[in-house]
Amino acid sequence: MRFCRVVPLLVALGFAASSPAMAKEDADALVEEVSAARLLDRLGAGEVTSEAIVRAYLDRIARIDRAGPELHSVLSINPDALTQARTLDAERRAGKIRGPLHGLPILVKDNIETKDKLPTTAGSLALRDNITGRDAPAIARLRAAGAVILGKTNLSEWANERDYNFISSWSGLGGLTKNPYVLNRSACGSSGGAGASLAASLAAVGIGTETDGSVTCPASMNGIVGLKPTIGLVSRTHVIPITRTQDTLGPMGRSVRDVALLFSAIIGSDPEDPVTKDADQYRRDYAAALSVDALRGVRIGVIRPGNMTRMVAERFDVALKRLQAAGADLVEVEMPKAEGMREAELKLFEYEFKTGINAYLATTPAPVRTRTLSDLIAFNKAHAERELGLFGQGVFESAEKLDSLESPAYFALRAKILALARDAGLDAMLRGYRVAALVAPSFPPPGIIDPVGGANGFGSYGTSNMPAIAGYPHLSVPMGLARGLPVGLSFIGPLFSDGDLLRYGFAFEATGPMREPPHYLSTVPVADLLRPYRP
Repeated sequence: MRFCRVVPLLVALGFAASSPAMAKEDADALVEEVSAARLLDRLGAGEVTSEAIVRAYLDRIARIDRAGPELHSVLSINPDALTQARTLDAERRAGKIRGPLHGLPILVKDNIETKDKLPTTAGSLALRDNITGRDAPAIARLRAAGAVILGKTNLSEWANERDYNFISSWSGLGGLTKNPYVLNRSACGSSGGAGASLAASLAAVGIGTETDGSVTCPASMNGIVGLKPTIGLVSRTHVIPITRTQDTLGPMGRSVRDVALLFSAIIGSDPEDPVTKDADQYRRDYAAALSVDALRGVRIGVIRPGNMTRMVAERFDVALKRLQAAGADLVEVEMPKAEGMREAELKLFEYEFKTGINAYLATTPAPVRTRTLSDLIAFNKAHAERELGLFGQGVFESAEKLDSLESPAYFALRAKILALARDAGLDAMLRGYRVAALVAPSFPPPGIIDPVGGANGFGSYGTSNMPAIAGYPHLSVPMGLARGLPVGLSFIGPLFSDGDLLRYGFAFEATGPMREPPHYLSTVPVADLLRPYRP
């Protein structure tokens, strides 16, 4: 299978010719494992320029993403990133500060439109000419806050909505994104490019999207922080859709504070997305509200998945002890069965995807020849060597056969999964046990990539299903490594408790280091598998 890039990085864009290379040591010292908050502090103090930060990230992308480990996490670089950075530097020198992110470079998942000279592709060859000239409202808010759009990240093609036998974070345009901790392991998806790139310090923060697990799973498996917000806080306009009921954008970064900074910038109402009509009332500085004492006296429900591995269970026990040390009152909670919920959810996706993607494709520019889901199916068949060599398009084909969203079957599915996820699920646990939030292991450690049998990356359990369906917020934060592989701790709360979850995650993070930088191992060493395990 031949892999290609939507925009050949760096050299084809003229960076090599127009921009003097930054020494490896200088680039690494400036940005490796450096938080967005720290970079913003240094920008404000005049110790560094936005241009220098952009150059440092471009250097690391060239060395780590295109060469060296070849992560394939960044799909395209914004050719105007340096120009944007220079403009923001000049504004700062003149005393003009656009907002709290002034001069900070950000990576954006490539199913979110930006008005830069970049296509928005969902990883598909069919959309390689989809240069819309539009900013999604969340991107417009980031620009207004002073952010530099550094580039677009790779993703599971069509955000894992093409076939159920998908390979996470593989796309026809971007190839396969590798996990920077162990390169033959999954980066999960569909925001795996964002997860891997941020773990590797190719940027400090980025924006992903989630329908069910696509922010929180890559966060967990790449050792970073990811927030799936309450549905209705962040606009989905000009984002390639899966479902109108569960899609959301989500901030990702290596620390809770960085995620809170980004989250504060992207919240807001959008008349084009009616579900966000009340979002403006939740706009505030979530980073300023963070406190190391946020867990003191808070009742937290503990969910223990029955099929946890021993290594994850031991990491979870360590995390629970830290929560208690931070003052949390832990309550064991029994997880409801919710039989049939996942199957009904997947069928609901098909209904909503057909309607949503047809509406989206109708707005794409003239060079995009695929105007309907039927056109996409035909395109993939015509380009089967590049698009269908690893897995098919069963979801596309099934969705094409379904009725409209006015179908009684659709409404029955929606009612069923909402009752299971909310009434009999999260609400039953949160209210029944009188807890402010729930914690659980986010996902298993990243699995081995299997291009023959398929490797969706989600593993044998995950905590994303109920909050995704219910529309409730879900935060994943690192809780250490199991045999060198990252595992995350999930915080789940009721509607609009996003700020509380960030505060709880921050207080947990403050109990001591739980995240380690990636080591780019080719595989988990056999010696590590044979020695006695110590959590």
